[in-house]
Amino acid sequence: MEWEFLALAVLAALVWLWYDSMRAREHAVAAGQVACARERLQFLDETVECIAVKPVRNEAGHLVLRRVYRFEFSDDGSRRRAGSVVMLSGEVESLTMEPFLLQ
Repeated sequence: MEWEFLALAVLAALVWLWYDSMRAREHAVAAGQVACARERLQFLDETVECIAVKPVRNEAGHLVLRRVYRFEFSDDGSRRRAGSVVMLSGEVESLTMEPFLLQ
């Protein structure tokens, strides 16, 4: 009985991690799309790539996950440039984009 409860708890934790990761990814994609649209840039591949995940404490002292997502954009349609979105739990902590030519 104890082993079954532990297995169920681990399964529930994995399901939560997957759901939370998908939600954070969706928010990162939206943040990248908005930033590119604001600057009249092309958000390439319509996706982000998670490159780092680590547990950190938020301002309230709660343990949350910080995820770093990488994305690519283009300023002229031929060059790929890099950007990144840092998500703290499900909220955008920061967004950076490689310098590009303003027209």
